[in-house]
Amino acid sequence: MTKFNKKSIVSIALAASLGLSACAAPVAVHNGNYARPIGNAPVTANPTPYSAALVCLGNYARANNIRGPRIAVGRILDYTGKSDYEGGRQVTQGGSLMAISAFGKSGARLVERFDTSVSELELKYANNRLIGDEGQDFRRILAGQVPGSDFYLIGGITELNYNIRSVGTDNFIGDRRADRAKGIVNGKLYVMNIGLDLRLIDTRTLEVVDVISYQKQIVGREIGIGFFQFFDNITVDLGVGGRSQEPVQLAVRSVIERAVVEMMSNIYGVPGAGACQSALGPNGDPMGPIGVTGAFVPRSEATANNGDDRAAPGAWQNVPAPTSSLRGRHH
Repeated sequence: MTKFNKKSIVSIALAASLGLSACAAPVAVHNGNYARPIGNAPVTANPTPYSAALVCLGNYARANNIRGPRIAVGRILDYTGKSDYEGGRQVTQGGSLMAISAFGKSGARLVERFDTSVSELELKYANNRLIGDEGQDFRRILAGQVPGSDFYLIGGITELNYNIRSVGTDNFIGDRRADRAKGIVNGKLYVMNIGLDLRLIDTRTLEVVDVISYQKQIVGREIGIGFFQFFDNITVDLGVGGRSQEPVQLAVRSVIERAVVEMMSNIYGVPGAGACQSALGPNGDPMGPIGVTGAFVPRSEATANNGDDRAAPGAWQNVPAPTSSLRGRHH
């Protein structure tokens, strides 16, 4: 076997340095950039297992000429308090935006209450006759021009539990002699979860007409393989591995969309979960049995439906025993 001397080692290190420096330079090239970004993945949709059911509810409402109440979305905050020193908050701060998107998929009549800063500024300018519209000197403010909401949604992300359960293995295989080959194999599997609590409130009376509490488990895994051996004056130490975890923020979006499916089916008066069951695929609800969702008490015509269906564990699932591994199901 060829032996490496100091000169060859220096040459290899120099060649590697020059190769890396060619990837980025302190002088901008002809197109004005120091380096060309990697990656060329296109923009894609961002669905959850419940997006199809939300769209189905919207189609159901249009097909049956159902005109639902106006809904506003307030603040859905992160109440977990989980953060780290480098990455900041562990859970998304955009729960309200996810809920607005979910209601939009379901065909809900939305009114903006989350960020009204631009509207308030425009109203202030119009009130001072500073804004002009086409065909008139200034924009006129009419009484009752802003429609009110009938219900509004608020709540928060209330749970982020790490390491609900974890398993792992570390295996070392090799001869007792120091110059013989040795190998290491390890693997880990862990489960965490996030929880969400939402409530739907009657805007006029501030009466809580619907409460939902859901959670979703998240799985992660890690595997690694290593090899070590001496060859004459060369030491070979190799290691490969991989780590993957379900996206935490996608889990938050999934839980929010599942809650909106429940609320909008109630508001539209869908006759049981079967109306949009096919939208959830052949295996039914990807999250498995749901169970009782919270302190649901029907107190208005808009939310007086589906109480019994909601309490049924298989309301959105058409198979008694989950067999799929899609997002949170157990084998």
